[in-house]
Amino acid sequence: MMTSTSIIIATTTLFGLASGSIAQPRVTPDMMAAAGLPVEGAPLADRGPYEVAASTAFGSPGLMVVHPTSLDVVPFRETLPVLVWANGGCAIDSTYYRDFLSTVASHGFLVIATAADARAREEVTVEDLRAALDWIETENERADSLMHGKIATDQVAVMGQSCGAYLSIGLGADPRIDTVGVFNGGVRPDRPGNPAPPPFLTFSALANLHGPVLIVNGHESDFRMEDSKATFDAIENLPAFYGARHDAGHMGTIMHPGGGEFANVVSNWLMWWFKGDRQAGAMFAGRACSLCRNANWEVETKAWPSRRRLRVLR
Repeated sequence: MMTSTSIIIATTTLFGLASGSIAQPRVTPDMMAAAGLPVEGAPLADRGPYEVAASTAFGSPGLMVVHPTSLDVVPFRETLPVLVWANGGCAIDSTYYRDFLSTVASHGFLVIATAADARAREEVTVEDLRAALDWIETENERADSLMHGKIATDQVAVMGQSCGAYLSIGLGADPRIDTVGVFNGGVRPDRPGNPAPPPFLTFSALANLHGPVLIVNGHESDFRMEDSKATFDAIENLPAFYGARHDAGHMGTIMHPGGGEFANVVSNWLMWWFKGDRQAGAMFAGRACSLCRNANWEVETKAWPSRRRLRVLR
């Protein structure tokens, strides 16, 4: 069994808190998940109506895309909003997150994450993620693309977990990003004369965001809970939702089958803001706000819409 000391050492190695480059992890996300919320008795992932497939992005071997298997089943005139995902540890290989991301894609989204390729490095940068934004614009216009005209290039989210949470905030400054998700991480106060090295952004980066922000952590068993809450507190003039899931640990339920409860949070957030799904929005807003009333969660909001104002983003 892992002790609390060994877990701290493991998370430092795996999730990029050290200042040097990230070595091949000695502890896998599966092992981290074992120290968090048990699968037994936890909410199940809610799969959407679409079967999904994962493949390397056309012309971009450093990107993986997850999408409905047959775009013919996507309703006429409906396009796929986009989620760009950044892995824990700022890792390139997204294998550990594929099941979680597949659940999100099954609700009618195009999900893009990084993929291991021939490059001799292991860490993702904001520019790697920005390449996903360029890719969707090109692919949506490419005449012989299976996704020609099917990508909602004006409805794009970026989210990330742990070290990937820094990257999601960094990419969130791009004007093509509409909403940001920060899981099990956050930025830290600015230190005059001693700036944090990339990708470890500080509170000043929050001023560059321009859309609603979702912040989620695994409560006290998540060693990044303090940074997560401080990031929420530092956000000004933007709609923001903060949720701390009791006993979920640093990996939350991401490694549960289909991504478990955290996958449902992501899917409902995107369905609310991008598809105007009021039932999905009721997870976060209104008198019946399900997370607000759930004893397993501690919730706070800022500049938050009422149930009557639930609408499509933009």
